[in-house]
Amino acid sequence: MSRVAKSPVTVPQGVEVNLVDGSISIKGKMGELSMNIHPLVKTENTEDGITFNINTSDVKEEKSAWAQAGTARANTANMIQGVTEGWEKKLTLIGVGYRAQAKGKVLDLTLGFSHPVNYDLPEGITVETPSQTEIVVKGIDKQKVGQVAAEIRAFRPPEPYKGKGVRYTDEHVVRKEAKKK
Repeated sequence: MSRVAKSPVTVPQGVEVNLVDGSISIKGKMGELSMNIHPLVKTENTEDGITFNINTSDVKEEKSAWAQAGTARANTANMIQGVTEGWEKKLTLIGVGYRAQAKGKVLDLTLGFSHPVNYDLPEGITVETPSQTEIVVKGIDKQKVGQVAAEIRAFRPPEPYKGKGVRYTDEHVVRKEAKKK
């Protein structure tokens, strides 16, 4: 049984929540997000916030219903934070000649290849480059921000010998010892 689903999600001032026919839409100062909710999950908008419960009496389905309720609660909390504060991921480029430059909806990367890498940003995602070796990915959808950051990192993941590549700012790369004669 999910313990996450048992605590309600508090709705801050200025956030509008609509629960309609198995879907939830949340509107805040930064934008609007919506999500479909699993049929085994029952949602209610109370004075405490949004509560999640299971919508089944079958013993076999109960465990997966609580898992779906916990997932729906976590996703709803992430959506509320997204429309109020937004999400961001920071990446760092490590290597001689590695550079990043944001040009509108395109991120121009120089990663040691014989050609530059141009990454087209999806809708709802913005990228800032405070310096040539730092990238900040921002947006209101947590999943989309993480996916874009992972795709940028995948162009040149950090290698284990010198640590060169694109890495998350808080990522620790385990270094290997060089070959001995």
